Amino acid sequence: MTHRFPLKEIARQSGLSTATIDRTINNRAHVSPQTKARVAAAISELEGQEAQLSARGRRMFFDFIVEAPHRFSREVKQAAEHVLPRIGVAVCRPRFIMHEIMGEDDVVRILERIGKRGSHGVCLKVRDVPRVHQAVDKLIKAGIPVVTLVTDLTSTQRIAYVGLDNQSAGRTAAFLVSKAVGDMFGTVLTIRSDARFHGEEEREEAFNQALSAFCPNLRTLGVSGGLGVHASTTRIVQSAIEGLDHLRAVYSMGGGNHSILDVLDQNGLHPDIFIAHDLDQDNAALIQANRIDFVLHHDLRADMENVFYAFLHHHKLTAVPLDSGISNVQVITPLNVPNQVGPL
Repeated sequence: MTHRFPLKEIARQSGLSTATIDRTINNRAHVSPQTKARVAAAISELEGQEAQLSARGRRMFFDFIVEAPHRFSREVKQAAEHVLPRIGVAVCRPRFIMHEIMGEDDVVRILERIGKRGSHGVCLKVRDVPRVHQAVDKLIKAGIPVVTLVTDLTSTQRIAYVGLDNQSAGRTAAFLVSKAVGDMFGTVLTIRSDARFHGEEEREEAFNQALSAFCPNLRTLGVSGGLGVHASTTRIVQSAIEGLDHLRAVYSMGGGNHSILDVLDQNGLHPDIFIAHDLDQDNAALIQANRIDFVLHHDLRADMENVFYAFLHHHKLTAVPLDSGISNVQVITPLNVPNQVGPL
């Protein structure tokens, strides 16, 4: 594994010890494939950030912990790397830990490790559970600021929430359903990736309240737990729709829409309207193929810029505080899909 960075630099970027970096780079025994991949990713991140090192200013390390399907994690990383050249007051060095599924213990261990090694800020997209709250508050007491992304941890002392206005998104989805379906009898299937993602919970609550006002004859059937991953999403959707007829609409808040559509097709269910979230590559392909009707999207690059500036203001490197990290919802149709697929 070739590189041009000091071992300490790679260790700080990866969060591993210098001894582990040395063993990995020199191809010594007893190094797991996961560790090798982590070191390779750290070197790649350093190479991508090297152009920024000529800028004057303080060097800041920020940790991004994201539990999401790879398609969304990829968009987060690309958006963060895209906005880095705009940050002129400091050299910002992001470190990414991203997995499709992370258990509560996994997240707590990661946060404890960050607390021991140090960080200038932690950005989290994880499930809203008590032990994670405790680990987050422990970081904050140690002087490490925390920002939540897309899904919130409301009972913690995080310094900011950055992401979509989830309640507005839920109401927008209900409005679109009401215009496409009208107040007729039938079922709307609402699908969350997990019941413990707070942002999706806000979307669903706002959607249900607005839909009951717009279309009182439509009933909602809520499903959660697939995490946007193919196998688990397929299983929970198939279980939910057994015996279901008159499916009028689908509101997918989390992802895994290829899997959802496949299950519906196999069961002969063809809703009048399908609404999804986030214009990642999968959803862009589906909407262009007229498989889904609307994507509720927001500017992920603006979100990343807000994350960095929230941290920089906390460290008194910018004078202006973050006014609001909440992004307005954008309604994407097959007729206005941007040429660039990915973060807008």
